[in-house]
Amino acid sequence: MDFSWTAEQETLFRGGLEFAAGRLDRADGDRRASWRLCGEGGFLGLCVPREFGGLELDLLTAARVIEALGQGCRDTGLAFAAAAHLFACALPIAEFGLDHTKRRLLPGLCAGELVGANAASEPEAGSDILALRTRAERDGDAYVLNGQKSYVTNAAEADVIVVYASTNPAHGYLGLSAFAVDRDTPGLEVGEPHDKTGLRRASLAPIYLDDCRVPATRMLGEEGQGAVVFAASMQAERSGLFAAYLGVMERQLEEVVEFAKTRHQFGRPIGKNQAVSHRIVDMKLRLDAARLLLYRACWAAAHTRDPGIEVSLAKIAVSEAAVASAIDAVRIHGGAGVVSETHVDRALHDALPSTIFSGTSEIQRDIVAAKLGL
Repeated sequence: MDFSWTAEQETLFRGGLEFAAGRLDRADGDRRASWRLCGEGGFLGLCVPREFGGLELDLLTAARVIEALGQGCRDTGLAFAAAAHLFACALPIAEFGLDHTKRRLLPGLCAGELVGANAASEPEAGSDILALRTRAERDGDAYVLNGQKSYVTNAAEADVIVVYASTNPAHGYLGLSAFAVDRDTPGLEVGEPHDKTGLRRASLAPIYLDDCRVPATRMLGEEGQGAVVFAASMQAERSGLFAAYLGVMERQLEEVVEFAKTRHQFGRPIGKNQAVSHRIVDMKLRLDAARLLLYRACWAAAHTRDPGIEVSLAKIAVSEAAVASAIDAVRIHGGAGVVSETHVDRALHDALPSTIFSGTSEIQRDIVAAKLGL
C-alpha cells in the first residue's frame, strides 16, 4: 500500500488550495462572478475529458482537488454547489451524453459559463428513487416530461438540469431514463428557493415540468438506463463531493489547535486541559479515519466491480465526522462558538445537511447491510 501522492497530484492540490484561498475566498457576493472563478480554477470540470474543456482527472485525483477547494474556500456552500454541478450534472453528461450534447453543454459547464443541476428527488420519491412519478412519454423526435422535483441543488441559477423520469413505470429499475434539459425549455419552471440550514450559497428549489418537450437526443444513455446513470453519478458524488468536507475539517482542526494554544483560562492555555486536548484529538481521529475511507472509496470505484460498501462507508464516515467535529469546535470555543461574527458555528450548519443529501446515513447503512447479506 502506497499512501503517497504523485508529484502531479500534489501540484494540483497545492494549486487548488492557493486558488481557493487566494481568489475564491476573497470573491465578492456576485454569484456568477464566483462561479466563473470556480471554472477558471478548473473545479467545475475536473473529471470531464479535455476535448470538452475539462481536466480529465481520475476520481481519486479529482477528490484530492475538491478537498483543497473545501479547505481553501470558507464558503462551503459554494464548494458544495461546484462539486454537485460536477458530479451530478457535468459528469453524467460526459459519460452518457451523445457527442452533440457533450459539445453543446460541457465547455460551458466546465468554464463556469453554465450552471448545472440534478433533479431526482420528488415529494414521494427521495430515498426510494424507483418511486418516481415524473413521466416522460415519447412523442416523435422528443419526450414530453410531466411531474415535480423537490430539493434541486443549484436550481435557482441552473442553466442545465439533469432530470430523471419514468419512461416505462411497469419496468421498475429498467423503466427510468435521464435527460439533460435546458433551463429555458418551455414547460420547465423553477420554484421559489428554500430558506434552509447551512450551505446557503447553494440554492435549493423545486422544479415543475408541465408538458416539457425535450429532444430525444438529450437523453443520457439509452431509454431505461436512467437508474444506471443515477447510480454512477451518486457513486462519484458520495465520494468525490464529500472530499470538500475533509478540507473543511482540516482547516477547522488547524484553527481549533491555534485557539487552544492562545486562549487562556485559569492562568494557562485551554489546550493544557485534558478535556479540551482530548476533544481535539478526537477531531483529528475522525478526520484521518474519514479521509482514509473516502480515498479508499475513490480507489475502489476505479478498481473494483462493485464499490458499494466502500462508497457508503465513506459517505457515512465523512458526513457524521463533519457534524461531530463541528460540535466539538463550537464547544471548545465556548461563548465565541455560538456568536455569528466568529463564524465558528457556520461549519455545523453546513455539516448538518451532509447526513441527508446524496442518500441519508440510514440509507447508506441499509446499502452496506444488504451487501453483507442482511
